[in-house]
Amino acid sequence: MLEQPIELLHPKRLLSGAGQAAGIAAMIKKAGLGRPFVIADSFNTKRLDYLGLKQGTACHPVAPEPDIDGLNATLKAARDARPDVIIGFGGGSAMDVAKLVAVLVDNVLDFEDISGPARAPARKVMLLQIPTTAGTGSEAGTRALLTEARTLRKIATESPHMLADIVVLDPELTVSLPSAVTATTGIDALAHCVEAFTSRRAHPMIDAFALHGIRLIGRNLVRAVADGGDRDARAAMLLASYYGGICLGPVNTTAGHAVAYPLGTRHHLPHGLANALIFPHTLAANFAFCRDKTVQICQALGLSGQDEHRLRAEAMAWCEKLGMNMRLGAHGVPEDDLEHMAAEAHAIRRLLDFNPRDLSRNDILSMYRAAY
Repeated sequence: MLEQPIELLHPKRLLSGAGQAAGIAAMIKKAGLGRPFVIADSFNTKRLDYLGLKQGTACHPVAPEPDIDGLNATLKAARDARPDVIIGFGGGSAMDVAKLVAVLVDNVLDFEDISGPARAPARKVMLLQIPTTAGTGSEAGTRALLTEARTLRKIATESPHMLADIVVLDPELTVSLPSAVTATTGIDALAHCVEAFTSRRAHPMIDAFALHGIRLIGRNLVRAVADGGDRDARAAMLLASYYGGICLGPVNTTAGHAVAYPLGTRHHLPHGLANALIFPHTLAANFAFCRDKTVQICQALGLSGQDEHRLRAEAMAWCEKLGMNMRLGAHGVPEDDLEHMAAEAHAIRRLLDFNPRDLSRNDILSMYRAAY
């Protein structure tokens, strides 16, 4: 396994710990830069003071599950501001858009010119990523996802030029995260680690990050949900999410994310919630095809992992203890759309082809029905 070729990229600088975000403005000034442009979700556009930035700093909001029109609106605002620093401040949506804006803002190019692998040009601006949720791990990687509104497809763009110069993991920014969001984003991070760990492309170098991330989540997610002010648990979850992000570059996710995507694109469920609802079902479905690794996952989460049926029930109960309603129907997903969702998910070959088990369209439909 170790002889398999692999390339592992890390952000140039990682700052971790309480209060680190407060020094962002001073850090920018020390670097001789003075025109930051912040890309944030609507909540974090009101929290620029946490970064030491003044009111009036150029800032543009992004919506959850951003699409190409949303990117273009942010890109226009950024070009008008002529920044020398792009800051992604929020969850995965803000950080993914920040990556794309960073490589496009100084170039006469559109998203269509760079979508896909290794097409984005070198950038001239500094890129900072500051996560305020512990879920996507987008801050660690080189990939960004946008939704194409017409087809509802997730379009992936990947380039080493989209890797952050500086990442800040500050648990103070996550203490106000509601318990429900803490739970769902935490399971998104868990899904990243689990899917990379069990992928057909799994590699021992990535396995180490993935398994440590799973263990951190097993020990700390319940604590973070129960007490949002638990800084140690919050810091551990940020690190686990970061490790999950490292897994995404060289290995990536598999069936869990493919099956979850239609819940977001078709029914606008938040990405973390969509992955949480699907997680027990793909974990159980893959059990017999990667038994040894699934046993390690179960040990980290306190599950018995004896067979597929029991594992699904235990994983469902584990998620429910975090306060989640684990039924698709409870979240407004119409039962008559399950077959369309299964067809859409089955077409996401860039992920499904590396799942440890070959899943048919009917297999995916059965997962949706079990989750319904």
